[in-house]
Amino acid sequence: MSTAKGKQIIPSPLDPCNQEQSNTICLQDQIPEVVKKLVASWQTENCFDHIGPVPIPSHQAIIDIIYQVRQLLFPGYFTQTKLHASNLEYYIGQETTELYEHLTEQITMAIRHDCRRTNQACTNCEERGHHLALSFIKTLPQITETLTKDIRATLAGDPATNSSDEVIFSYPGLLATSIFRMAHELFLLKVPIIPRIMTEHAHSLTGIDIHPGATIGAGLFIDHGTGVVIGETTIIGTNVRLYQGVTLGALSLPRDAGVRLQQIKRHPTIEDEVIIYANAIILGGETVIGRRSIIGGNIWLTESVPPDTRVMLKRPELIFSDKRVP
Repeated sequence: MSTAKGKQIIPSPLDPCNQEQSNTICLQDQIPEVVKKLVASWQTENCFDHIGPVPIPSHQAIIDIIYQVRQLLFPGYFTQTKLHASNLEYYIGQETTELYEHLTEQITMAIRHDCRRTNQACTNCEERGHHLALSFIKTLPQITETLTKDIRATLAGDPATNSSDEVIFSYPGLLATSIFRMAHELFLLKVPIIPRIMTEHAHSLTGIDIHPGATIGAGLFIDHGTGVVIGETTIIGTNVRLYQGVTLGALSLPRDAGVRLQQIKRHPTIEDEVIIYANAIILGGETVIGRRSIIGGNIWLTESVPPDTRVMLKRPELIFSDKRVP
């Protein structure tokens, strides 16, 4: 062993780092007691677990389904296989068949788990899984058509790009919107748990939180997107533009709102061609933003706005001072 000056240093035989320790410290014998406490806690009514013979849907498998659907919605963009007109139908057929099989399996598990969790009578889970998977696949052409309008709205509204490829490959707004649109169809089919897993995955990737139950027309453009929240009973018309930080939410809710207000409209309605700028907060199930209105940034609204209305904050008073003067 040498130093920077070339002097050799011989390790001391008394250095404990250079000696093989014969008395290894091991605390594994204390782990079984922790395991017993964990098992005991899972056996109480206050703990949530999923232990039983009925498998729950696979979180990872559902995420894989998201990306398999995206390959069908945007052929050639997210595939490793080179596609040509001559092999496109074969490729789409193969991918759609695989999607049907994977989705049927996950939907069946979701239904079966939901039945056992709520003590329902047998509902022919596997048969329903097949029918619901096929019903979802039949919506793919309509989803594709709607996403085409979303992309065109993005190109029309964003001067920072003139490339549909750029929007499809890289825009978080389109990613969140496309995942929402597939999750929404499953939500309408009353498929348990899977739609929410899908939109929360999009939320984790983009910061855009859209409940799969929201109703959103074609031509949605979410610019930048981070921090956007769209609640379950929100209704959004066509060609609406949202900027980062926009919240379409509910008014203050009671502690038992999760039980009492599930079937009640809690979130606003945004009509056609509305623009809502950054960090605006619009709350309440009876709040309606009329068509073609513009809502400025940092606005807080709990009341309706007529069509063709501009809502802006009064210009704040700015104070300029010379920082060199104490």
